[in-house]
Amino acid sequence: MLRAGSTVTCIACKNLLPSRMGVKFRVPLQKLHLLSRAIHHRYSSNNNQQRPPHCSAARHYTSLSRLPMRPHKSRSGGHGYQQHRSFWVARLAARLLKLRYILLGSAVGGGYTAKKTYDEWKDMFPDMSQYTWIVPDFVWELSENIDLDKLASALPQLKEIAKLLPDMQKIGENFTFLKSLLSTESTGESTLRVADVPPTSAARSDSSDKQFKKQGLLSELVLIQQQIQQHEEEMRRAAADNAPPPPREPSPTPAPNPSPSQSERKSSDKEKIDQLQEELLRTQLKYQRMLERLEKENKELRKVVLQKDDKGIHQRNVKKSLIDMYSEVLDILSYYDSNYNTQDHLPRVVVVGDQSAGKTSVLEMIAQARIFPRGSGEMMTRSPVKVTLSEGPHHVAMFKDSTREFDLGKEEDLAALRHEIELRMRKSVKEGQTVSPETISLSVKGPGIQRMVLVDLPGVISTVTSGMAADTKETIFGISKAYMQNPNAIILCIQDGSVDAERSIVTDLVSQMDPQGKRTIFVLTKVDLAEKNLASPSRIQQIVEGKLFPMKALGYFAVVTGKGSSNESIDSIKDYEEDFFQNSRLLRDGMLKAHQVTTKNLSLAVSDCFWKMVRESVEQQADAFKASRFNLETEWKNNYPRLRELDRNELYEKAKNEILDEVISLSQVTPKHWESILQKKLWERVSTHVIENIYLPAAQTMNSGTFNTTVDIKLKQWTDKQLPHKALEVAWETLQEEFARFMAEYKGKDQDDIFDKLKEAVKDESIKRHKWNERAMDSLRVIQHNALEDRSITDKPQWDAAIQFMEETLQSRLKDTDSIISDMVGPDWKQRWLSWTNRTPEQHIRNETKNELERLLKLHEDHTAYLANDEVTTVRKNLEARGVEVDPVLIKDTWHQLFRRHFLQKALLHCNLCRRGFYYYQRHFVDSELECNDVVLFWRIQRMLAITANTLRQQLTNTEVRRLEKNVKEVLEDFGEDTEKKAQLITGRRVQLAEDLKKVREIQEKLEAFIEALHKEK
Repeated sequence: MLRAGSTVTCIACKNLLPSRMGVKFRVPLQKLHLLSRAIHHRYSSNNNQQRPPHCSAARHYTSLSRLPMRPHKSRSGGHGYQQHRSFWVARLAARLLKLRYILLGSAVGGGYTAKKTYDEWKDMFPDMSQYTWIVPDFVWELSENIDLDKLASALPQLKEIAKLLPDMQKIGENFTFLKSLLSTESTGESTLRVADVPPTSAARSDSSDKQFKKQGLLSELVLIQQQIQQHEEEMRRAAADNAPPPPREPSPTPAPNPSPSQSERKSSDKEKIDQLQEELLRTQLKYQRMLERLEKENKELRKVVLQKDDKGIHQRNVKKSLIDMYSEVLDILSYYDSNYNTQDHLPRVVVVGDQSAGKTSVLEMIAQARIFPRGSGEMMTRSPVKVTLSEGPHHVAMFKDSTREFDLGKEEDLAALRHEIELRMRKSVKEGQTVSPETISLSVKGPGIQRMVLVDLPGVISTVTSGMAADTKETIFGISKAYMQNPNAIILCIQDGSVDAERSIVTDLVSQMDPQGKRTIFVLTKVDLAEKNLASPSRIQQIVEGKLFPMKALGYFAVVTGKGSSNESIDSIKDYEEDFFQNSRLLRDGMLKAHQVTTKNLSLAVSDCFWKMVRESVEQQADAFKASRFNLETEWKNNYPRLRELDRNELYEKAKNEILDEVISLSQVTPKHWESILQKKLWERVSTHVIENIYLPAAQTMNSGTFNTTVDIKLKQWTDKQLPHKALEVAWETLQEEFARFMAEYKGKDQDDIFDKLKEAVKDESIKRHKWNERAMDSLRVIQHNALEDRSITDKPQWDAAIQFMEETLQSRLKDTDSIISDMVGPDWKQRWLSWTNRTPEQHIRNETKNELERLLKLHEDHTAYLANDEVTTVRKNLEARGVEVDPVLIKDTWHQLFRRHFLQKALLHCNLCRRGFYYYQRHFVDSELECNDVVLFWRIQRMLAITANTLRQQLTNTEVRRLEKNVKEVLEDFGEDTEKKAQLITGRRVQLAEDLKKVREIQEKLEAFIEALHKEK
């Protein structure tokens, strides 16, 4: 096909190029490739230098794209032009047909060539099917288990990833601008430096300048540092040359006057020294300004980078910073009470000082925010405050036990933070105390903040004032010593420079805890006031050099923490501090060094010392906790080999689940069981009232109408006032007893005795909180009233059940009455003979009275319930005739019990007679001497008890059991949040051992993770 296409194409090309165009070819056109022929048609005519001008248009077309060429003809009128114009349609159609064949041939030829080339390349590759065993099987299964298209779509695009990277162009512009500023500042002073220094120093400076010239801004800083060292050496050399000679022995002859040349040389040396001091001061200030500008730029850049990292496109786990990991270990150790003397010797920065010495202000300057409450002369720091400082994109603060972030850039958040700290301090102070040893844990993050952990302690006082506890001074000393006795704690001793140094108490305390000064940093505050008030500024120099106090320190610093106003911002305080030291005599006269001033230098020095101490001591502490863990695990294996190591929280959760299971068991009690218990308990509660106040008074009436009227009135009064309340009391007591019964039954099933106190406390608190629904009493009163009004006994079984209920009740009451009479009269003759017991004199009197009253009842079986006065007198005289002195009250009491027994015996006989009285009841006892109204009364009482028990059961199962379960859950939640409550209710050596073991393991694991991260940072 290629040859055929080539042939067609070549014929078409020949037709397009007539012989009169004068084109000559060196190679036959048929033997050229398509692209070669195109190039040939375009450029081969360059060899013919005598080509006519009209052929130049043919060079701009290839054999694939240009239309067929036609000879140029003159358009100047005549027959030829008309003939050409009349056949233009035919010529155009012919040329289009030729172009179609050209394109078709080219496409066919190119496709065949491409296919042939692909086949050749494919044959060149080796057969990889024999090596598929090298790749694991799971690689081939990835495409089946993982949707690669979805995974690819979830990946971020390159544009989004590029947004996370810092703007390097902007960073470069900032450094370029900063370098240009520094170079312009340094040009004006370079000549002065070169003029003042000796030639060797100048040469050294030039060489250093050439060495660091290409290294940017850092080279400028190094150069300035070298110049500062050179100026200090020159000042020392000049001072040594100008020093007075050592004193000689006095000679009898007077010393000659110095010559004018010597005086001029001394004055010139003095002027040179002053000039060198001024130059040194200017260089130091310039060096300080450059460092501050660099730190500011670095702070802004880090803030931008951290913000971009914080706003990542995809959510990811944020790795904890090194200082946060260390702070977590300290938080755990603050609540750890070890029985194996594993003391907490991890480093902290302990801030101590006299009251109102400015230690809180120093800490705020380090944290770069006014975060602590303050007062004029009043004790504000009432408990230790642990502040963890770390770097972050936003300036925020957060408590350890809270998720709220306080934005330290907003004044309302700062006020809220100060208020919260003050509330926590006052809450931690117990009643009758002024300060508290409980630690408040706070973390502060922000750009450019130095990483460290500081503990702000209450200020040391010398006198206890009114309103303070008597032991406040000793308590503050004890808290301070407890923190400072840690051999790895860094003591930041704050001294007020505006007062006399002799009034300080904290310096003696610090010198006792750290006599060698190996971990103490001394800070002199309020230096601006000290410079104004002190007549001798050299006293400040003595303090900062450590010559005034007996205590020793690693370093001495002088700072200014504002003008004393609580409304000053951190930035204004920094500006005031910088302006003061720039214009201060102390720095200008060389009494203070540049690195000894400003809170910025202080925070850098404290941070370096803190991390140095951490690196030196953390591994030793990890080893100590490892040994403690081994001891605890050994004790557990020996004492509790078959028990899991459950700490107090885990044991509480286990007990919580058991208690909830017991509460749920209440809902599984059958309705029949509920109703039987409720009915029995309710009758026990109200039976005395029914017998004594309703049945007995009504039974004394003469006819059935009066009996029924009396019963109805008394039942109505009872229902309105007492019965509903008694029923609810019975239901509530029944619920409590069933709840306690289920807990006792569950206790027998592999119950751990360690939960007994907790379960008892939960039960008591839940019952105490539970209150019955008050609306249930009104509805229950209506139900009971309707039940007691019904007198219609529908069938014989109900009648028999009422008779049985009445008989059981009367027999129970008769038995109780016989027991009371037996106790009153003492043992009878059988008991006296068998048990060898005798009656007491009172029992003898009662026995004689009983016998006399029984004779009276035999004579009058239908006697009323009460004795008349004349009957009492007759009985008393009869007893006196037999030599028994008796009181009328005793006669009435004995009669009450005897008549009660007599009445119950008659009622039981009447009950037996009424067993066949249902027929007469249906006829309303017409034409019958038998009246069984008392049976109807007991049927009404029995039916009321059944209906009441059913109503209470429904209320229990539908409402009260659920409310009790809810109360139990609330009590468990409250106990779970109260650490002290759990510690009181779940006790024992096993619990304490598990607690210690858990904490030691957690501390060791966190320390090991911290050490690993610390080594990686190195």
